[in-house]
Amino acid sequence: MATLNEKKTCSERMENFRRFVWNPETRLFMGRSLINWVWISLYYLAFYVVMTGLFALSIYCLMRTVNPYEPDYQDQLKSPGVTLRPDVYGDRGLRIYYNVSDNKTWEGLVTTLRTFLEAYTPAAQHLNINCTSDTYFFQETFDGPNKTKLSCKFTSDMLQNCSGIADPTFGFPEGKPCFIIKMNRIIKFLPGNGTAPRVDCTYVVGVRGLSLKNLKHCKSYRLAYNCPANKDFLLAAQGDESRPLEVDYYPVNGTFNLHYFPYYGKKAQPSYSNPLVAVKFLNITRNVEVKIVCKIIGAGITFDNVHDPYEGKVEFKLKIED
Repeated sequence: MATLNEKKTCSERMENFRRFVWNPETRLFMGRSLINWVWISLYYLAFYVVMTGLFALSIYCLMRTVNPYEPDYQDQLKSPGVTLRPDVYGDRGLRIYYNVSDNKTWEGLVTTLRTFLEAYTPAAQHLNINCTSDTYFFQETFDGPNKTKLSCKFTSDMLQNCSGIADPTFGFPEGKPCFIIKMNRIIKFLPGNGTAPRVDCTYVVGVRGLSLKNLKHCKSYRLAYNCPANKDFLLAAQGDESRPLEVDYYPVNGTFNLHYFPYYGKKAQPSYSNPLVAVKFLNITRNVEVKIVCKIIGAGITFDNVHDPYEGKVEFKLKIED
């Protein structure tokens, strides 16, 4: 018992470990002979070769089923998203405030528009072609360079007074600013059902400072004036009410020409540029925050999704101070 409980010295432990690693008497390496190590190494080599081969084969089969130009599975979007330039996001969405007499408040907005339109210069569009048809541009073959499809040209001069060419300030100092509407891409999406979709911008009148209880005392649900709860003039509505704005659209009528559709994907159309519509607001009331909604009007495009304010439309608030 005393021998079993006897502690080994450090040198004895090192000697035992050395003999475990290599025993000169039995000629075993770590408890196995050379032939055993050869068989074990060959087993694991074959095992990992087979596993690597199966993994490579599964990836190969998967890639053979994937369309390089179009995803097999994609979100079923009802309508494309709509974006605005210049885009200035605040805590409660898009808010664009500036003072016409203070160029520091609008120079950044102008710079954003200039930078955005650099992709629409004639030099940047040199790979695209001039399209004159007003119908969908279907392409069954890859007639572009490097097995790609052709893309129609869209240059900033098509935006006319909002192109930044004749007016580099885009009308901001005059209180008649230009904004650019862009419809996001959806592969093989055909908007309008043969009729070019168009942009329609209105300002929205909502309930301000008026409770539903006090609203019952008003003579009109559409326009509440001189209500007992508030003697000031109130623009109110049971739900929001859209009213027209005095605007100019570029291109004419604010339409997205059909020859920019369908879009075939980034790989098939690497030089594709989204068509744009510029909106120039002419009668924005000064020193008042105005909520503006720009909708895309066309068959197959919805804009009434209350959970997504940017599906088929874009909402923003604009305030021009003097």
